[in-house]
Amino acid sequence: MIEWLIVVLLVIGTAFMVTSSVGLLRLPDFYTRMHGPTKAATLGVICVLLAAVLYFSVEQNIFSIREVLAVAFIFVTAPVGAHMLTKAARARGVKFDPRTRIES
Repeated sequence: MIEWLIVVLLVIGTAFMVTSSVGLLRLPDFYTRMHGPTKAATLGVICVLLAAVLYFSVEQNIFSIREVLAVAFIFVTAPVGAHMLTKAARARGVKFDPRTRIES
């Protein structure tokens, strides 16, 4: 039964990462390219790492706090990093795509 949960987490994680890649290719400007893929990739990596935690703790009776800390680290740092990059781009004057609607 736990194998199915691991498979589901891996499939969901892979789907989020593929969505992130497609968003990176299709979105028009730097700001939207940072926004969409950051959320999807973060959730994708978290799902894959949770699947690894389940696999190693249940199947091989090895619990490592490293994977749990990696999930927490990525969950906190990826959105903050994307925010800081977009803030720096805004300060440097990176232009928005004309189709982007800006709400102040």
